[in-house]
Amino acid sequence: MKLIRSLQLAQSGIRYAFATQPNMRFHGLVTLLVIVAAAGFKVSLLEWMVLLFTILLMLTAEMINTSLEAMTDLITREHRESAKVAKDVSAGMVLLNAVGSVIVGLVIFGPKIASLIFEN
Repeated sequence: MKLIRSLQLAQSGIRYAFATQPNMRFHGLVTLLVIVAAAGFKVSLLEWMVLLFTILLMLTAEMINTSLEAMTDLITREHRESAKVAKDVSAGMVLLNAVGSVIVGLVIFGPKIASLIFEN
């Protein structure tokens, strides 16, 4: 029963992130597009693994950012440099993941798209 409760709480956290964070919804939409594109281009098993890992890393970074922002707001609503640093570093983590995700997408889908454009 403890496992079931843990899973329910985790699911609640995921729902909260998607319901309250526009960036999570954006990443969810991009995830669907990437999955459709990967299926359409018939990517290899290794490419699927890289794409899924990248997607999960991006969503995880966004959720860590959300939780750090909530914790920071819980601690203080006043402007404090340390709170700003925590939020900025967390946002930087998300940005690094986003840039990495775009690079992964270009490496995997770029040649496939180029071959469609230039070989037909």
